[in-house]
Amino acid sequence: MQVLSVTPEIFPLVKTGGLADVAGALPVALAGKGVAMRSLVPGYPVVMNALKKKKAAATYQALYGGKATVQAAQVDGLDLLVLDAPHLFDRVGGPYGDANGRDWQDNWRRFAALSRVGGDIAGGGIDGYKPDIVHAHDWQAAMTLAYMRYGKAVGTPSLITVHNLAFQGQFGAGIFGELGLPAQAMSLDGVEYYGGVGYLKAGLQAAWAITTVSPTYAQEIRVPEFGMGLDGLINLRAADLHGIVNGIDVDIWNPATDKHLVSTYSAETLGKRIANRAAVEERFNLAKDDSPIICVVSRLTWQKGIDILAAVADSVVAAGARLAVLGSGDPGLEGALLAAAARHRGRIGTVIGYDEALSHVMQGGCDAIIIPSRFEPCGLTQLYGLRYGCVPLVARTGGLADTIIDANEAAVAAGAATGFQFAANSGDAMLHAVHRLMQAHGNAGVWNSIQRQGMKADVSWDRSAEKYVELYRSLLARKVA
Repeated sequence: MQVLSVTPEIFPLVKTGGLADVAGALPVALAGKGVAMRSLVPGYPVVMNALKKKKAAATYQALYGGKATVQAAQVDGLDLLVLDAPHLFDRVGGPYGDANGRDWQDNWRRFAALSRVGGDIAGGGIDGYKPDIVHAHDWQAAMTLAYMRYGKAVGTPSLITVHNLAFQGQFGAGIFGELGLPAQAMSLDGVEYYGGVGYLKAGLQAAWAITTVSPTYAQEIRVPEFGMGLDGLINLRAADLHGIVNGIDVDIWNPATDKHLVSTYSAETLGKRIANRAAVEERFNLAKDDSPIICVVSRLTWQKGIDILAAVADSVVAAGARLAVLGSGDPGLEGALLAAAARHRGRIGTVIGYDEALSHVMQGGCDAIIIPSRFEPCGLTQLYGLRYGCVPLVARTGGLADTIIDANEAAVAAGAATGFQFAANSGDAMLHAVHRLMQAHGNAGVWNSIQRQGMKADVSWDRSAEKYVELYRSLLARKVA
């Protein structure tokens, strides 16, 4: 089975969040299950620099303002098709904006180009290759399905994975004339969205199937609170909606072999975590004692509930815990967490920025990781926590609710607990969970049981990949029928 994945990010080449991890891990997980996945990605500088050998597979003399080629290449076991369009992607900054975090004003054009090429490839635009299925990721690739619907690939099965419904790609109606779509596409059942053009909305409308990255999130987005204005359309498509929880790369995230760790370990040698713990204490200027270290590895944003955590940080310290925070985002939240660290020297440490190696050491040395998101389509950091014996403390929402078994009395007695859940959007509920965690941490037998049970959890891509294969097969069966 040949599947074309269209994605704006792919690990290990370019990453701003969990989307990249999924796009990079899924092709590898599917390879052993009879699925060959090629990934169409934008030719950002970091991607182009990684292409040691490439071959032009298609050429565009004029693609939204300039010449472009599609380069075929293999990188780190990934089969890539890279859209080399310097006028669109050869820029200093991130995938979506400049070095100061301001979005590129022509993002509508950049990702229309990616999607247009995705639609062309789906319709046979590359000699010798025509995918059986097209799998698009998030709003940046969603228009691929609209170009397929109104082009040569109208009969090719497709699906879209929504990694975060909050990001939709909404643009003014004035861009429609430059998209190269027929006039009838600017309609309610096409790309029109509240008088403008909605990229994600267009993909949700055109896709044969819709997936989210957890079963709970698939249900949450059907109600206005989480539906972000699209719940009506999603409910109309409910029969085609599927929630498939993400996995992680268990080779990269393996505490027994992780080269980022000061000391590697397993569920049978948890005592070796102490060297990683010491490294965290040193990096975050934390006092050296036996109190639990609760870490944060996150974008510092409202969605992630970081404002709730900042508001109760003093009480977390009063409960006896230490905090180690790694992340960046909203300047106000960065400031609040730096101020908390200044108030509680030795009890709270804050590092602004992102450091992949340090994030591994934190998972390998901290006692728990807190994820207080208001909504969370899936989340990956709690899966890393499970894998590393860094007990997750999570808001009861989305994929967090699906992947963590709360350490209530019955679950602890049965030896099934893997972490702690609390009601989302509540500082009081978060603090109650912290107190529960403190009590469990004081009982070595209970704490070690929670750690080891989490480390036994299957957080790999294997089961999730099987579900994608089943979905792909069902779409192909619909095509035949």
